[in-house]
Amino acid sequence: MRLLTTPLAASFALLPLATGAAPPAVVTDIAVIAALAETVLGDLGQATVLLPPGADAHSYQLRPSQAAAVQSADLVFWVGEELTPWLGRTLAATAPKGKAVALFDAPETYRRAYGETSTHDEDHTAGAVHDGDDHEGIDPHAWLDPANAQAWLAIIASELAAADPANAATFAANAQAGIARIAAIDADLSARLSPLADLPFVVFHDAYGYFADHYGLTIAGALNQRDASSPGAAHLSELRADLVAGGIVCAFPEVGHDPRQLSLVLDGTEVRAGAALDPTGGTLPTGVGLYEALLNDIATKLSDCLAPR
Repeated sequence: MRLLTTPLAASFALLPLATGAAPPAVVTDIAVIAALAETVLGDLGQATVLLPPGADAHSYQLRPSQAAAVQSADLVFWVGEELTPWLGRTLAATAPKGKAVALFDAPETYRRAYGETSTHDEDHTAGAVHDGDDHEGIDPHAWLDPANAQAWLAIIASELAAADPANAATFAANAQAGIARIAAIDADLSARLSPLADLPFVVFHDAYGYFADHYGLTIAGALNQRDASSPGAAHLSELRADLVAGGIVCAFPEVGHDPRQLSLVLDGTEVRAGAALDPTGGTLPTGVGLYEALLNDIATKLSDCLAPR
């Protein structure tokens, strides 16, 4: 398990306290990044999230008013081109007045390849792309590793402090508090999920590798193997054969996607259908605490289906 432990507040200890000036206008791509930004902003402001609840993070099209918000933002925090290419196109076309920060590209971010397998206790190196069993591109769902979210809180605090030095100490303290909350829920989820390590399950699309790696869970396959892809006949046939063969306990649909195709693949098997997972937190209550709620939501839905009966 890789968790961030480096103190953040010390680097800002000698900076002045907040003066009441308006904080930077912040825009984010998805709800979970907005939650991390608002954790750091605290009572000083809110972040605008572009992706509506239930919308596809990979293929969304911005409304004109949203493009205008991007252009006028002081800071744009987003995962990066790998997850939300539509925002990348907007940033390239609109020349925003502020700074865009692709968190996925930060050196502190641990990145994994699609199809990679690792163990719960593996010591991941931030910024590295690790070798895996199946080289099919880089998995952008990096926030589902809690250590990445902790690192991103520190990055967001640093960027906000650079844009608004008067509130730097507040941003640093808020980030430290958020890092501590993530550490606490991570310890809880590690204990809760440990008994489920050897119970294979299938997901709607290949978005949960960071979560599964971190907690030592076993993903047996995905209906959609990569982002923005539809399953071919050969893949569906192979997945169906695996489900019929036995051993796979559950299969999970996903918020914002039609569950009927997964239901058809499951029909006639003994595999249980779990509740729809929400990898971006778009259906959860917004604001501070959403990230911890997202981890808990995924863990609870997995546990409810996988737990022996």
